[in-house]
Amino acid sequence: MRSTIPDTGVPITPPAGNGGDRQEASLHGEILLRLRDYVVEGNIPDGARVPERQLCEMLGISRTPLREALKVLAAEGLIELLPNRGARVRQLSQRDLEELFDVMAGLESLAGRLACEAITDEEITAIEQLHYEMYGHYLHRDMHGYFQTNQRIHESIVAAARNETLKTAYANFAGRIRRVRYSANFARKRQRWAEAMREHEAILDALRRRAGSELSDILFQHLRNKRTAAIEHLTEPQEDAPASS
Repeated sequence: MRSTIPDTGVPITPPAGNGGDRQEASLHGEILLRLRDYVVEGNIPDGARVPERQLCEMLGISRTPLREALKVLAAEGLIELLPNRGARVRQLSQRDLEELFDVMAGLESLAGRLACEAITDEEITAIEQLHYEMYGHYLHRDMHGYFQTNQRIHESIVAAARNETLKTAYANFAGRIRRVRYSANFARKRQRWAEAMREHEAILDALRRRAGSELSDILFQHLRNKRTAAIEHLTEPQEDAPASS
């Protein structure tokens, strides 16, 4: 798995230009993005402590901005903050995964149905472009790029539903399973990755036709299949885990 954090310490520097507040916000956003990717892509084992000193060295930052970013990841459900003892990666049980993926399946199913009632031609075109971009990442076995684009597709369908309550609930639960949703693509010796691509072809086809009921069913089953793969990957022997790429 390819991380966005460099192997050697390369400090994150604010962009040139005026506006200290804007530079600080940009720096915080970059730290958060790279730290989130690092956790999501499995570089720290489930349940393990977050190595703050090591991450500070890798990112070229002090403890203060790192801890601010960790607070955001804790709010997203990726990590747990330990009182006076740092942080650790949140570890989900099989039952946790089953419940979370079922809730996500329901939310995405509803989003697909509502999106077909309100989505514009321009939004469909944008999702098509993301789909082909994702397919390119798949062909090049670029899991990092694939996953980032995949998430943008799902978020675009949710946004097209035009329902702020649904959008807020989706964002809340999406953060909690982002890490296992990523790792599920490695289950069954990467066969799940190919299955997910075929499912996304069906998602795009139903969206183009604005077939709300059909898209709703496809998205629900898509998340159910992802749930099965995530649980399978969770229970796979350690020696069968994929090598980083």
